[in-house]
Amino acid sequence: MAPQPPQPSPDGPTESRLLHETERIRQAAWSHTTRRVPRDAPYRISQDARTPRAGDLLLARVDALGHHRGLQLASGRRKNLFPGDEIVVAYGNRYAPSQFEAVVPRTLGPCQLVASGGVAAKALSWHSRISRGPTMITPVGLLLNPGGEPVSLRDHAVEPVEGLIEPAPPTVAVVGTGMDAGKTTAAAFLVRGLTRAGLRVGFAKITGTGAGGDTWLLEDAGADPVFDFTDAGLVSTYRVPLPEIERALVTLVAHITKAGVDALVLEVADGILQEETAALLESPVFGDIADAILFTARDSMGALAGTHWLRVRSLPVAGLSGILTSSPLHCSEASTATGLSIYTRDDLAEAETARGILEWTDPQVLLPGRGHAVA
Repeated sequence: MAPQPPQPSPDGPTESRLLHETERIRQAAWSHTTRRVPRDAPYRISQDARTPRAGDLLLARVDALGHHRGLQLASGRRKNLFPGDEIVVAYGNRYAPSQFEAVVPRTLGPCQLVASGGVAAKALSWHSRISRGPTMITPVGLLLNPGGEPVSLRDHAVEPVEGLIEPAPPTVAVVGTGMDAGKTTAAAFLVRGLTRAGLRVGFAKITGTGAGGDTWLLEDAGADPVFDFTDAGLVSTYRVPLPEIERALVTLVAHITKAGVDALVLEVADGILQEETAALLESPVFGDIADAILFTARDSMGALAGTHWLRVRSLPVAGLSGILTSSPLHCSEASTATGLSIYTRDDLAEAETARGILEWTDPQVLLPGRGHAVA
């Protein structure tokens, strides 16, 4: 008669089952969003009917490939996915007009991989060009720590900081009309120009959905240190209350300031009409930090409307960049309509131009004082 596998006791899982679960979790592909979470702890798998929360880690099985056919790993490599693969990802919401709108599901039932950085969610809608739909996954269960509590990104974030540190480095925030307006590219080339000017530059992406591509690009451009909101414990910032986003902003800026940088470049993801982005830009905390804004747009009308939106709120717009710089006509129209300089990515990579943006001040805008603390 074949030997029978060990059965769970009334008091809980057997030791052999726990060892099997720990090894199964360790052997799974750990996504980029989980990079701050140690892999070698004796985690367990919970299939209890509890409601997932944003930031909770789960072990999931890939069922059917859709739009996301690869997974960004914690190591920085991109893994090709196959049906049957087991992956460790985090539950989170997503706002991406060019991809998915998705929310944390209410159960541990089948859901979708909605970001290649490793975000599990229930997809509500997606762009019409995504013909395959989302990649389908089935949760095996939540990860539990040795104390029996769900493993969360919040538990492995950088140390929170309640107030800004003086002296604060001069800071440029890159903002845009929406997704794919050229924000990250503009930020990377601005960092490149500032490093060519002999400055040490830090970078932080403040809002968005957890993924590695943007931060990797900024590291390649020369930024050091590089952070994003996942380092502050947020898998994404969609549907996150403003005070939490403000705390993440202050924490990341403080950690970069402690590193002794000469300048700081921030990226605020999504467009200025996106709810969390708009709330952050209108926040006194953001106003205390941003000395200048580089605004990116896809066309001249977007540049005009966005610049007006920012100026009405007394935010200092130093210039325009983004996709519109591919078109001389858009550049001419935007410059005439806004009175602002237009910077291509090659312009931004020039030391003199980059330093000029960093040192720019708007005589029509009275910059608020520094040192705002988060309540």
